[in-house]
Amino acid sequence: MMRIGIAADHGGFALKARIAAVLKAAGHEVTDFGALQLDPADDYPDFVIPLAKAVAGGDLERGIALCSSGVGACMVANKVPGVRAALIHDNFSAHQGVEDDDMNIICIGSLVIGYALAWELVKTFVDARFTGAERHRRRLDKIAALEREMKTS
Repeated sequence: MMRIGIAADHGGFALKARIAAVLKAAGHEVTDFGALQLDPADDYPDFVIPLAKAVAGGDLERGIALCSSGVGACMVANKVPGVRAALIHDNFSAHQGVEDDDMNIICIGSLVIGYALAWELVKTFVDARFTGAERHRRRLDKIAALEREMKTS
């Protein structure tokens, strides 16, 4: 089983609760970064940034970030060095993003897809494994080099 974090603003609040519950029922250790109550005025960075830091720091193996479209959650998650987040709304990308690109946070728009597809995508994401192929490692090394370069400039 896996250590997984989940975060959502008001836009993904209801979907977050459902996804977290089924992940726990499947035996995963789930850390909920909020929102812990529905507040239409909350801001996705307040929940996604702590999630992204925990994934990048190795405290969690994977993360799930939700908002209405998934776009804002994805943008802020990718600002944290070491995070490889992607907005996913199809099954192929849910596994290929992990297998080839070592994606560690899946971002989903709760107003874009329904619960059944969201759960299928999360299961696919969680079950996928990075292949470690040389060409994929080479590409990830280039991303890591860019992150280091941006820290020093």
